Formats: sequence, structure tokens, C-alpha cells
Amino acid sequence: MYLRLWGDGVQGRADAASDFEIALGAECGRAAMMSLDRLCSLCAHHGRRPLIRHGLECSCLGADENCFAQMIAAASEGSREDAMMMASLIVRPDFAPALASLSEELGLALRRMTAPVPLPTTGHQPPAALLH
Repeated sequence: MYLRLWGDGVQGRADAASDFEIALGAECGRAAMMSLDRLCSLCAHHGRRPLIRHGLECSCLGADENCFAQMIAAASEGSREDAMMMASLIVRPDFAPALASLSEELGLALRRMTAPVPLPTTGHQPPAALLH
């Protein structure tokens, strides 16, 4: 979705930045948006070919979008070799390490956005069964 938003122009990028800021706070949100911007710019300027993306409302997942998402997921999980392999499919080989590194940055931010918020620990244990 963020690849699609970035490619949609100024308003799409503003929407992505807003999502990041809401979920991660101002400073981390700006850092995540900078990672997305650098990642997508690198693909746009040094890609083997233009990435094909679907429209914002489309429920399809294109091959390029899938490769992009899988690269980010692999990088954020620590599978750097896999991320490098996918990056080399997207950009020239000399830019693949930078793309994999940016993928890790963005992937970790996305993981923070979807991580469950821990409940405060009071030491209190709820009863085994609770009635109205």
C-alpha cells in the first residue's frame, strides 16, 4: 500500500507520512517516511525497469509489488541474503545493498506499527472465571 501511495504523488505521500506519524509518533514517523521515500526513489532512479504498481483501490497484488513487499519482509526478519537477491531483481546490482538496507529500515518501522501494545503490568491476576 505504501508503494502505491508513494507512487500516487504528493497527496499519497502525505497520506503515508500521516499514517507513519500517527502510528509511530512524530520523530519515528518522519524517519519511516524518509526510509520509504529513499527506498522508492532508489527504485525509480536506478531500477532495472519501472516498477509496475496497481491503483490504490485495486485488490490485486502485482508481481512487482509482491517482490517489493517480500524484499522488505525478508530484510526486516534478518534474511539479508534473500533481501539482496530480491533487491538485485529490482535495481542495478551496485544499488542492491543500499536497497536491502533501506528495506530493513522500513520493514522494522512497519513491524513497530503492527506490533501489539503491551498492557501495563500491575501484578494483579484476574480470576479464573468471571461472571457479569
